[in-house]
Amino acid sequence: MAQTGRPREFDLDERLDRAMEVFWRHGYDGTALSDLTAAMGINRPSLYAAYGNKEAIFLKALDRYTDGPASYVQTAFEQPTARATAETILRGAVTTTTESGPIGCLFVQGALATSEQGGGIQREMAARRQAAHDRLRERFDRAATEGDLPPDTDTDALARYTWMAAYGLSVQAAGGATADQLHRAVDLTLATWPPPTSSQPPPTSD
Repeated sequence: MAQTGRPREFDLDERLDRAMEVFWRHGYDGTALSDLTAAMGINRPSLYAAYGNKEAIFLKALDRYTDGPASYVQTAFEQPTARATAETILRGAVTTTTESGPIGCLFVQGALATSEQGGGIQREMAARRQAAHDRLRERFDRAATEGDLPPDTDTDALARYTWMAAYGLSVQAAGGATADQLHRAVDLTLATWPPPTSSQPPPTSD
């Protein structure tokens, strides 16, 4: 007698990547549970059982985005200079928002959550943006101490300026700007970068 095999379990990460793309295209508020179930190919009970509610799915998708399309941010902090760190963030933002998937940035799309149900997402996104800002400011603080930036650099403002430019690039991409146009904007942004005060290269270790 033929044996009936167990039903094949779906790949949790692969389905989560599908959810990530839906959120990336439509934002948090613009995505309905029916959009997620259709894209992920599972019914609502299975979705809740595997991932939780819509907010939980979005946060899991955001983590996938951070480790995948937006992994250039981590790469940026491995660069030897403050300028290279900023440039890696900006060039990465251009590539990710114009070439790697849906146009725009999931972090920017998520920040547009405005419904009452999106309050938790707004707070989480704000906390993540603040953490990224703090980490970049600390990187620039170290650069100022090492002579890679002038000692009187307003590192808080410089970190804010860098993220502002990165998020602005994403908005421009969503509006139809090309990668070439955005890379030229990055060139202009970096043209005014504060020069190092030391002729010695900064240490490569963190």
